[in-house]
Amino acid sequence: MSSSHYDVIIIGAGMSGLAAAVRLAYFDKKVCVLERHYAAGGLNSFYALGGHQFDVGLHAMTNYVPPGTRGAPLTKIYRQLRLTPEDFGLAPQNRSEVRFPGRTLRFTNDFAFFTREVIEQFPAQKDHFLRLVRHIQDYDELDLDAKPLSGRQVVSGFLTDPLLIDMLFCPLMIYGNAEEHDMEFGQFVVMFKSIFCEGLARPREGVRRIITALRRKVRAVGGTVRMKCGVKALHVAGGHVQSVELDSGETLTAETIFSSAGYVETMRLCTDCEPEQLAPLAGRMSFIEVIHVLDQPMKALDHDATIIFYNTGKEFHYEVPADLVDPRSGVICCPDNFLFDKPLATPMLRLTCMANFDGWAALDEPAYRQAKAAWLPRIHQEVLQFVPDFRKHVVFTDFFTPRTIKHWTGHVNGAVYGAPAKLKTGRTRMDNLFICGSDQGFLGIVGSMLSGISMANLHVLKK
Repeated sequence: MSSSHYDVIIIGAGMSGLAAAVRLAYFDKKVCVLERHYAAGGLNSFYALGGHQFDVGLHAMTNYVPPGTRGAPLTKIYRQLRLTPEDFGLAPQNRSEVRFPGRTLRFTNDFAFFTREVIEQFPAQKDHFLRLVRHIQDYDELDLDAKPLSGRQVVSGFLTDPLLIDMLFCPLMIYGNAEEHDMEFGQFVVMFKSIFCEGLARPREGVRRIITALRRKVRAVGGTVRMKCGVKALHVAGGHVQSVELDSGETLTAETIFSSAGYVETMRLCTDCEPEQLAPLAGRMSFIEVIHVLDQPMKALDHDATIIFYNTGKEFHYEVPADLVDPRSGVICCPDNFLFDKPLATPMLRLTCMANFDGWAALDEPAYRQAKAAWLPRIHQEVLQFVPDFRKHVVFTDFFTPRTIKHWTGHVNGAVYGAPAKLKTGRTRMDNLFICGSDQGFLGIVGSMLSGISMANLHVLKK
C-alpha cells in the first residue's frame, strides 16, 4: 500500500475532524487529517494579536455536566475518545441571563433553578412549560432519520406567551442555528438540552486546551495531522471520490473521506460540481465579534453574570440584518465569570451581534476600517443597558466580521453554523464521501466532537 493511501482522509482539523480521527485510529485505521491553516480548531480556533491570546468562537462550551455524570454527550465523548475531564479542565459558569425589555430569565447549570425562574416570571405558563420540558426530554434528537419539524410551530403548541417563546429561542438560535426566523425542532431540542438542561463551562486556557488534547490524542493513537495542507480538489468519477488533490499538487487516495469543511464548501471541491446549483444551499447567518481586553475583571465593576443573551427590540428577530450589524440583540460574555480557582490573567469582555456578510465583503479596506470604528459606539450603546460602563478599562480591542470568518474558515458567506438544511446521516451523492461537523447537524464544541465520533462509527467502524 502506498504511503499516500489512507483508510480515511479527513478534511479540516476542527473539533469534528479531530474527534473522528481519534476514534478511527483507535481501531487501527490509517487516518490523515488535512488542515489548510496553521492553527487547528476551525470555527473554534485561537490566535494571537497585540500580545494577547484570543479564542475565535468560544464563549462557553455547552453540554457541561460534572465529572462522573452518566449518559450525557460530554461523558460519551470522554469514553469514546478515551479522554478524562482533566484533559479539558472545565470550569462551570457562575450565572447567565436572557434579558429582554422588562423581563429577565436567569439560568445556571442547575436546570431546576431555570425551571423556577420560568415559573416565577411566567406563572400562567407553568403547566405549558412543564409539558414542553417533558416532550423535550422524551424526544430523540439523535434520530438520524427524523423528519424536520418547525421548532416555533411545535413550541407554540405548548406555550401561549410569545415573549416566553422568544426568550427561549433567543440563546438557542444565537448559539447554534443556521436558519433565519425559525429553528428545526430537533436542533431546538439539542440546544435546549445543551444550554438549559446541562450547562455552560470553559477551560482556563480557552479552546486551545481542548484542541491540544485532541491533537495529542491523534498522535498518540497513530493518526496524522498535516497543517498548512489545503485541499484543492476532490476528483470524482462514477459517484466515487477517486483521489484528493492538495494545494501543493500532491495527490492522496483513501477508502473513505470525511469533510468538516461544510456541505457546500465540500461539494465545490468536487470536479463534477455545478456551482450555480450549490449557491442557494449555503447558509447566511453570520456575526461580528468585538473582544475587549480590560485592565480589571468585570466582577470588579460589580458584574458577575457569565453570559447575557440580550434583545432590546419589541420582538426578537433572528435574520440577516439589512445594515452591516444588528446590535439590538446579541451576546455579552465575561470569561472571567466562570468559576475558575483563580482569576484569569487577562480579563476580557466579548460582544457578539448578527451581521451582514455581503455588506462587509463589499467594503474596500479604508471603508472597512471606518465601518468598524463607526459601529463600535452603536454596539456599546446597546450592551451598556446590561453591563456597567467598562469603556475606560479597555486596553486593547479586536473586531472581526463575517469577512474575517470567511477568510479563515472558508465558510461561504461567513456562515458560522453552515447550511440551514442538515445532512443528519452525513451521506453525500458520493458513496465514500461523508460530512461531519456543523452541516451534519450536531452543533457546538461537544456537538462537533460527537458528530465526528458518530460519523466514524456509522460509516466506517460499523461496516
